[in-house]
Amino acid sequence: MKKYNSENIRNVALISHGGAGKTSLTEALLFTSGAINRLGKIESGNTTTDFDPDEVKKQVTINVGLAPIEWDGHKINLLDTPGYFDFIGDVLGALRVADSAVVVVCAVSKVEVGTEKVWGYADNFNLPRIVAINKLDRENADYEGTLEDLRSHFGLSVAPLQMPIGKEADFKGVVDLVSQKALLFSSDGMQVSEEQIPEELKAQAEDLREKLVESVAEADDGLLEKYLEGETLSDDEIRQGLRRGVLEGKIVPVICCAATKNFGSQPLLDLVKNYLPSPLDQGELKGYLPDSDEEVTRKAGSDEPLAAFVYKTLADPYVGRINFFRVYSGSVQPDSQVYNSTKDVTERFGQVFTMRGKNQVSLDEVVAGDIACVAKLQETATGDTLCDNSVPIVLPPLDFPEPVISYAVEPKTKGDEEKVGTGLARFLEEDPTFQLERRAETKQTIISGLGELHLEIIVNRLAEKFGVDVELSTPKVPYKETIKGQARVEGKHKKQSGGRGQFGHVYVEMEPAETGQGLIFENKIFGGSVPRQYVPAVEKGVIEAMEEGVVAGYPVQDVVVRLVDGSYHTVDSSEMAFKIAASQAFKKGMEQAGAVLLEPIMNIEVVVPEAYMGDIMGDLNSKRGRIQGMEPENGLQKIRAQVPMAEMFRYSIDLRSMTQGRGFFTMNFSHYEEVPHQVAEQVVAAAKAEQEDES
Repeated sequence: MKKYNSENIRNVALISHGGAGKTSLTEALLFTSGAINRLGKIESGNTTTDFDPDEVKKQVTINVGLAPIEWDGHKINLLDTPGYFDFIGDVLGALRVADSAVVVVCAVSKVEVGTEKVWGYADNFNLPRIVAINKLDRENADYEGTLEDLRSHFGLSVAPLQMPIGKEADFKGVVDLVSQKALLFSSDGMQVSEEQIPEELKAQAEDLREKLVESVAEADDGLLEKYLEGETLSDDEIRQGLRRGVLEGKIVPVICCAATKNFGSQPLLDLVKNYLPSPLDQGELKGYLPDSDEEVTRKAGSDEPLAAFVYKTLADPYVGRINFFRVYSGSVQPDSQVYNSTKDVTERFGQVFTMRGKNQVSLDEVVAGDIACVAKLQETATGDTLCDNSVPIVLPPLDFPEPVISYAVEPKTKGDEEKVGTGLARFLEEDPTFQLERRAETKQTIISGLGELHLEIIVNRLAEKFGVDVELSTPKVPYKETIKGQARVEGKHKKQSGGRGQFGHVYVEMEPAETGQGLIFENKIFGGSVPRQYVPAVEKGVIEAMEEGVVAGYPVQDVVVRLVDGSYHTVDSSEMAFKIAASQAFKKGMEQAGAVLLEPIMNIEVVVPEAYMGDIMGDLNSKRGRIQGMEPENGLQKIRAQVPMAEMFRYSIDLRSMTQGRGFFTMNFSHYEEVPHQVAEQVVAAAKAEQEDES
């Protein structure tokens, strides 16, 4: 692929609700530009950007796909993003390095919840955008209804740039509302003929053109004055005002297409070239000095010092690690050294290349504004900054959502634990929304992600890439135990069976400690009834006994244990004997001091449209939750509550169901508190049953 100057590069993310047709549109644009010589189909599993076995099998995009094309002297880096919330991390990475977006909307389904979400993300990144109304060739396709739905959701900045000619199966072209010409597509979409607007569409075209002109005028003070004085805006003035309005985010043009027929691809590529920003239109880049809050800036240009951002990492057991990065300033050549300012390490670049789906295309240089890949860097991962060591900069990291669903994972075959650990560690490198934790309290390995599909894909890849099958189960709740009262107890270990005996004897007092204190051990021995050298053994015996409480075998926390008296034998006493005596005393004291079961309580914040407030609050109450407060947030309602962890394992699924996917939540640990008696009985019964099964 030849080298392009920064002003002739376009970085465009295709975003939408799942199933709107992003991958099919990417395929059509690749075909139209000549980058591929056949039009792949989702159903056939042969599209360029959905090549992963899981993508082919499930017919959904899982990874953001990079697809560079060349069009009329320009290089367009298409970023085909997932449409399902489980893979939102890849969407955020793509939007971070894109300069603009094409929002794909299905003409049958209209604006769906995923459209609302990705629109909000594009707003957060201040991305100019175009809307492509897709599937206009389908039964029940409704251009007017979809346009109206877009304007009601996103405001009057949404302006029609095209209208369709023909409906459903008869869709055959578009009216260009600027040039006022009909563009008719050949059967394969590769030829576009310009003709006069059909007579029956002229009135509608005139009405939609007036909406477009109004939007253009409102985005430019000079044009607005001319418009209000009744003067006609020329086609060139409309085009110039339209580009300015798009770049400033004041206008969102709407175009028409049918991706699987390749209808509308050529006009869309022309729009991307003519109206969407180049990397040079984005202004200065802001970052920070390493280990400092001092802000530094870079201009977008290849003659500036290097500043690049890694937006995605692929970890493959055979190929190794591949980092996808965008150069914001400066340039990168093969066989060069770069500085990773995030990790404070120098990395050696080998070959640099771009990816078109799964195929590598070598590059001689990556200029400012371009997107490329490099393999086998040692330390670099998603979110890292690569720069010039002499002029360092750290770019702001990506803010990924926290996981919302967790499962316990264990291998189906004994002895595969190490394989599982190695594989999951690799996935941690490439997916910042995936988390892995080993819970000592429950002796389980916990994987957490953004949804069931997210974790299902990770399990599938574990089998495909690392040859290990695992089982998922609902995690055990990490219950704990403590005491509510006080006790003074004796512990005596005496054993005589020939030869040297064993003797340890202690009296301890126990009482509750403040929350979060763990164990407070106090030695109150005066007069040597327990020799000083045995006191650490007493404490150790208590610590070991705390690993399994007397209620249901869970770890004990927040107790004060005082060693107040005891006795010893000059020959038979030993550290082991005192450790056993202390352990016996502790367990006896737990029973006498009113041992209780504790459960983890989580802070949660649920953000939903107001219409769902009643359902959400009722559901939280049914989960033993306590509502802490409510407040408006960006047109939605935020509910703050505390809910037991035991009730939250499937909450992400419940919330999606209750809100049709419009609600989301965050959750973090708050504290432990006593389990209600009725629930505690169930937990104790389950623990006893598990112990019996193991024995």
